[in-house]
Amino acid sequence: MKTALTIAGSDSSGGAGIQADIKTMTANGVYAMSAVTALTAQNTTGVESVMESTPEFLRQQIRMVVTDIFPDAVKVGMVSSSALIQVIADCVKEFNLKNIVVDPVMVATSGAKLISDDAVLTLKERLLPLATVITPNIPEAQVLSGTKIQSPADMESAARIICDQYGASVLLKGGHNLNDANDYLFGNLDGGERMGRWFNGKRIDNPNTHGTGCTLSSAIASNLAKGKSLTESVQSAKNYLTCALAAMLDLGKGSGPMNHAFAIEGTY
Repeated sequence: MKTALTIAGSDSSGGAGIQADIKTMTANGVYAMSAVTALTAQNTTGVESVMESTPEFLRQQIRMVVTDIFPDAVKVGMVSSSALIQVIADCVKEFNLKNIVVDPVMVATSGAKLISDDAVLTLKERLLPLATVITPNIPEAQVLSGTKIQSPADMESAARIICDQYGASVLLKGGHNLNDANDYLFGNLDGGERMGRWFNGKRIDNPNTHGTGCTLSSAIASNLAKGKSLTESVQSAKNYLTCALAAMLDLGKGSGPMNHAFAIEGTY
């Protein structure tokens, strides 16, 4: 069985973070492992409190996992401090980890900054150049590219800029009132020359979208772990996310989670 490691924060309400990652990886047929960057007290209405792991404890978690059950892919989610990002980058190099999917959680959909300027700088300098694919949303891509994104053409240009700067493929996620959930992938696709490809999505009329970014990046990592090409991995991940949203789960008083287990029967 193929394996995948998520390095991310915990979501106590189960809709995002490592909980969403583990559910997604399991549903996509790989064995999931985790290294927790932070504990949160949160639910569908918001985050009340955050308690970060220490850099040394995060390093120990990663080391204990990868020296016993080596991951075929790694997903990195929200990491809010420079020291923790540095630990992850060091471990990627020390243990020669492959198929690195980085979801650069920096800016909320509302536009609010989620991590400090020094953490963004460390992310850019140390971790993004080690990634196989980076999965920014439009506000995050604006930060990484230094450009304003107001059209599909702007998405294509920003993805190229990010790819040029960090040497990783880029899946720039649409939405944010720009298009109908269409994403643009640019990079050295499937071992070939640099090129771009659009993945058209169907917008699901579901207000419960908590954890969509975590879910998409984890599904991509799962498919890379199984040996699929990047293009195949992205398409499969988008299909999975669409089905999870279309299941129309409705839990909580705020922006609720999707149904990661939509295809699991639960009768044995």
